[in-house]
Amino acid sequence: PHPEGLGAINVMKAALSDAGMQPADIDYINVHGTSTPLGDIAETKAILNVFGDNAYKLNISATKSMTGHLLGAAGAIEAIAAILSVKNDIVPPTINHFIDDPALDNKLNFTFNKAQKRTVRSALSNTFGFGGHNASVIVKKYQS
Repeated sequence: PHPEGLGAINVMKAALSDAGMQPADIDYINVHGTSTPLGDIAETKAILNVFGDNAYKLNISATKSMTGHLLGAAGAIEAIAAILSVKNDIVPPTINHFIDDPALDNKLNFTFNKAQKRTVRSALSNTFGFGGHNASVIVKKYQS
């Protein structure tokens, strides 16, 4: 990935634009989160770029910490996790976290080691691939 997360920035902004939503409308981000220093740092920078101060109000987690990298199925499974988060108002954890990475902004809520109950009106799920094949999807709670 680009060190500043340019591809991630572009795809998250496009998802928000396509949905007619603002960064403040998102409550949870299921990150691509492969636990690679370059990738995680770039994605975190991208989140801060797109969400600004709103980044500190949302939950972030990496479900790959529980499933491993499912390659071609990863995006679909992580989108399902985002859907269930919206449906059940619970954010899945990023498990097996023991030491903070000083290269990341640890004031962000990475939902470490324990799921968190909260209202999740909408969630964004990121999936990134080699060669800049990136996707972000947004799911939103139905309101009549």
